[in-house]
Amino acid sequence: MAKVSAVQRDLKRRKLAKKYEAKRAALKEIIMDKSVSPEERFKAAMKMAELPKNSAKERIRNRCAVTGRPRGFHRKFNLSRNQLRELGYKGFLPGLTKSSW
Repeated sequence: MAKVSAVQRDLKRRKLAKKYEAKRAALKEIIMDKSVSPEERFKAAMKMAELPKNSAKERIRNRCAVTGRPRGFHRKFNLSRNQLRELGYKGFLPGLTKSSW
């Protein structure tokens, strides 16, 4: 089980990313637009730098929904490999069948 603080930190980052998503997209568009004057692009870059670092989408870490484990994550089920195997054996995951030969 992951530390509660790590899971809570990630949830905070997700909330901040959602809050600032539109603002970041608008500033990013100005920064990338070559037809805008360099001064305006620089101002947009400075405004982008003033936003919280944790509001960046890149800082979000995929974690298991059950345990909070950050590694061995399967996006389709939102679970780590350990929980995927355990819940798959018990038959709790629709569309997942145990392979045996």
